[in-house]
Amino acid sequence: MNPAVRIGTRGSDLALWQSRRVAALLLELSGAASELVVVRTSGDADRSRALHELPGSGFFTRELQAALAAGKVDLVVHSLKDLPTDEPAGLAVGAVLLRQDPRELMLARPEAVGGGGLGLAPGTVVGTSSLRRAGQALAMQPDLVIRPLRGNLPTRLQRVREGAFGAILLACAGVDRLGLDLQGLATARFEVEQFLPSPGQGALAIEVRADDAAVARLVVPLNEPDVAEVTACERAVLKGLGGGCHLPLGAHARRCAGGIELLAALAELDEGVTRSSLRRVRVEGAVPQAAARAALAALSGDRR
Repeated sequence: MNPAVRIGTRGSDLALWQSRRVAALLLELSGAASELVVVRTSGDADRSRALHELPGSGFFTRELQAALAAGKVDLVVHSLKDLPTDEPAGLAVGAVLLRQDPRELMLARPEAVGGGGLGLAPGTVVGTSSLRRAGQALAMQPDLVIRPLRGNLPTRLQRVREGAFGAILLACAGVDRLGLDLQGLATARFEVEQFLPSPGQGALAIEVRADDAAVARLVVPLNEPDVAEVTACERAVLKGLGGGCHLPLGAHARRCAGGIELLAALAELDEGVTRSSLRRVRVEGAVPQAAARAALAALSGDRR
């Protein structure tokens, strides 16, 4: 009997759900049994500061990648939006899969609902640790107050229920995967044209050691080529701008008659995260790389 495949994962409810889903797919598609190995990341350990205040990048991936490189686990499961675009030496993404609803979700206390651009009353305190979300929210409704909010999804949901925040912004996919109870809260799912998600949002990535051919073969059946293609386009814009978790970039790519349509938005925020201007682009390319290059040129103001 082959030994169980060791899957490295964060310990949050969402990360465990995602890793268990990958484990089920491994068994179904490749016949491989697996076990979860929880790895605590720096992003999980330090929740006292907003993400953009933490040094470096890869807050939710570094320790997982180190465990993989050291042979402590056989593969790791990431939320693709958390995975830096620069792959460490010796590691490779073996599969991209399971992209669920990539849209943004706003949860608000009923008394915070109003007629502003985001659908909130003036002065509403909005919780998010994402500069991308803050930048787009302020561009849509400048009279909001942005306050940092960290923690897993149930914790953030509880904070808005308690009244610490009038509203919070989350990824639809995470809320849907956990089946969280949203009773008593106003909800709004923004179309990507209104509020652009993080590159890769809603998709998972399986990372393996580049020299581990056996594990690489196991995960190949899990790869979804269409998901891999459009998310690679989104992440190419992020990489081209030299960005990581701190860059307030939203991007979403999809197939169209001409190849790939890519929407992107880059926010420029003041130091206090109180004002934002937004540069939005919509481009097409015959292949993902062409669409990404066109978006990069438009976002940088290079029209050549």
